[in-house]
Amino acid sequence: MAIRNIVKEGDPVLTKVCRPVEKFDQKLHVLLDDMYETMTDGEGVGLAAPQVGILRRIFVIDIGEGKIECINPKIVKTSGVQETSEGCLSCPGEFAVTRRPMYVTVKAQNRYGDQFTINAEGLLAKALCHENDHLDGILFKEHVIRKIKPGEKI
Repeated sequence: MAIRNIVKEGDPVLTKVCRPVEKFDQKLHVLLDDMYETMTDGEGVGLAAPQVGILRRIFVIDIGEGKIECINPKIVKTSGVQETSEGCLSCPGEFAVTRRPMYVTVKAQNRYGDQFTINAEGLLAKALCHENDHLDGILFKEHVIRKIKPGEKI
């Protein structure tokens, strides 16, 4: 495993729509492992492939409940609303209150190509939406209600 460089805001790769993953091979497994290690090293809760310069529909998440790997994810249902603080490893030091769904259902594939479904709420729902947005070239700043300072209570 290796820690990869995180692409920062301003790099055009972060504005591009990612292509689906078609090969579920060892190269993909290495990328997933590297992404998880990079996310953990950066003290993030999620990391999408374009954030490490790879235009594929892949992200990893760990909100403290274990690793989730999503390949070719699709948000199939949302409901409710939450307004919470949000940041991004590609926008270091920037935080804002965003509006996201409270509940989401995501269908995706695992590292072996097997389909699965996640029903999530709260922080996990927000993280799934945030990372999925990266796959469509969208940064969290497009959901900002107001900017906040690091550590500021909302």
